[in-house]
Formats: sequence, C-alpha cells, structure tokens
Amino acid sequence: MQGNSLVMVAVENRLAGAIELHPAIRTEAKEVVAQFRHLGISTYIVSGDHENPTQMLARELGIDHYHAEILPEQKAEIVRQLQKDGKKVCFVGDGINDALALKEADVSVSLRGAATVAVDTAQIILMDGNMANLPYLFGVSKNFKSDQKRNLIITGIPSIICIGGVFLFHFGIYASILLFYSGLGIG
Repeated sequence: MQGNSLVMVAVENRLAGAIELHPAIRTEAKEVVAQFRHLGISTYIVSGDHENPTQMLARELGIDHYHAEILPEQKAEIVRQLQKDGKKVCFVGDGINDALALKEADVSVSLRGAATVAVDTAQIILMDGNMANLPYLFGVSKNFKSDQKRNLIITGIPSIICIGGVFLFHFGIYASILLFYSGLGIG
C-alpha cells in the first residue's frame, strides 16, 4: 500500500480481504496547479482522507500545503485561519463535507454534478464540470477589478467637471449632459 486507503472487508465477523482505494486525479488538475503556481497563487488540499494518500496526492500535483484527516468543521476553521492571516480564500469543493468551508470562503467554486449542498452553497458553478477554467476565472476577476477602477475614473472625472462647471462656470443643462456623456464614450 503506497499511500492509498485500505478498506478491510469482513464476512461473518472474519476478515475476508482488503480493498486498496487509489485517489482519482482529475486529468486537468496537474495543469491547473501549475498555472496557479505560475500566477503566484498558493494551493492547499484540505481533505478528510488519511495522511499518506493526501500527502502523496499533494506531492504528485505539486500542491504547496496539505491538511489530512480533516472534518467538515475543521475545513471551515482552516479557511477562517487563512483569512485571519490576511489571505483571500477561494475554496473549490464538490462534496457535502465541503459545504461549511464553501460558505466561509471569500469565493467558493463547485462543479456541475457535485453534491447538491455544494452546488447550492458555492458562488460559482463550473457548468462543464471541469476545473481547467479556474485560472481563466482568476484572470477575469483580476481584469474586472482593473476595469472597474478605470471605469470609475472615466465616469468620475467628467462628473466632477460637470458639477464644478454648473456651480463655477454656470454650465447649462445641455452642456452638462454633453460633457457627462462624452466621458462615458471614452471607455
């Protein structure tokens, strides 16, 4: 058993065998983690699984940090602790045991086909059921923030000039409207 989970099977109170469970790794997971590393984003696995399988999975995927044998309440506590340490947390989960952590995270993501409670709790649902678009999602978020600042400046400056023009230079209503809407057309 090389870091996999072992389930013992008994028949009539006698050991009949053992089943070794191997974690299923999504085909896109390694690439997504590599893209996060390139973007400077720290990655964590917070799992209810045993220590060895979780550690091996983290090592195989290139995950920065891992927590094993974690209960649902502890997942939420880990999210809160990361936030307390000044980090913004995006939690990706697909199971019932992820719901509390999804609720605590700054941003929560689940996948189509996940447990209903995870989908209902998450703020973002990846409808293709694939994590490959997560780095794109982070890019959209970053662009949204810079676009929002630019739009505030583009609409704010003409508004301030317009208000100042009305009071200081006695602009009329038509001049004010023209000035305001000319600023909106710049973006």
